[in-house]
Amino acid sequence: MTSTRLAALGQEEPSLLALAQRLLAVAESGLPAMLLPGGEAFVFTMAGHKAPDGSWTLERRGTSTRYAAITALGARFLPEDRQRAVLGGRTAQEFTGLLVESLPAVTNLGDAALIAWAAAETEHPKLSDAVERVDALDEEGRPQYTVEAAWVLSALAAARGAVDVERRFTAARDRLLRARIGDSPLFPHATGPGLVPWYRAHVSCFADQTYPLQALARAHASTDGGGDPAALAAAEACAARVCELQGDGGQWWWHYDARTGGVVEGYPVYSVHQHAMAPTALFDLADAGGTDFGAAVRRGLRWMTDVPELAGRPERREPMILDGLGVTWRKVYRGDPKKAVRAARGLGTRVAPGLRLRSLDRVYRPASVDRECRPYEFGWMLHAWLGGGE
Repeated sequence: MTSTRLAALGQEEPSLLALAQRLLAVAESGLPAMLLPGGEAFVFTMAGHKAPDGSWTLERRGTSTRYAAITALGARFLPEDRQRAVLGGRTAQEFTGLLVESLPAVTNLGDAALIAWAAAETEHPKLSDAVERVDALDEEGRPQYTVEAAWVLSALAAARGAVDVERRFTAARDRLLRARIGDSPLFPHATGPGLVPWYRAHVSCFADQTYPLQALARAHASTDGGGDPAALAAAEACAARVCELQGDGGQWWWHYDARTGGVVEGYPVYSVHQHAMAPTALFDLADAGGTDFGAAVRRGLRWMTDVPELAGRPERREPMILDGLGVTWRKVYRGDPKKAVRAARGLGTRVAPGLRLRSLDRVYRPASVDRECRPYEFGWMLHAWLGGGE
């Protein structure tokens, strides 16, 4: 099965098509091991352990409702037999049904929103129940984390054709647009005060950018009669800025100053950003009629095999993709104790926007690999590269 996105990648850069297909194969081979016994829940993470003989083992840790929902969102693009192989014998719709049935016990807004989004996309007959649970958890006027607010909007945009969500949809759309600080194109970590300590309220992460721009692009695409120009413009501005800031090696940076639109701290570089989250958000923007940022997507994807942080350190060099193990390692990071660099730069930029404290780059070099892999990384990967039509 070749999606339009893979076909376009093959035309632009054939070597990267092979890489994307390789990653998709790793996702399909790795996800079944992340499904817990009984086939009704996914782990939070798989941690890799290397034996003295060089062999690897993976340890399951925790469970995650949101990662299960994201996996369903991606797996729905697979043919039915391959959906069942990934989801313990169930289709994406059937697996989503398990999540919908669990909603009375779900208390996190983001988890509920992702379940509702999956229910909408798989045309689950209990979509209305899922939407009602989101509404019950989304207290009017209460600030929310930006990522979760974005998932609410994406869920409601997907549900518009099947359930009457217009009042909720408008409120969710307006909340995201109001969340921005001044004329900055970037989004903060929360939609209002009270959730983030004052000294780091200006710091937002890459996810705080990709999920809102994706949600607003989808809001525009779901609106009849000319779309939603304000939502599309906000998505465009955010996408343009993070692409402008992209690293020379294709890195999608981690922390930004939501006031100024600058980078606070670049590391860690997360694999999921490179192969999945940036692609799925930017592809959805292009599909909605926005700018094609395909060149930036390709630069980011290339990082998965051409990792400049590890290239100059032969003793640290290792692949980020382990095909036989069915994983992509989670990130390259500094190895600084208690995320000291992020904390220092967060505090520094609070007082002096743009302050870089470059000496920290010499002391804490980004040459450590986090040997974990999480289901949502593969869920978004499937969503990114198999979505967009057949």
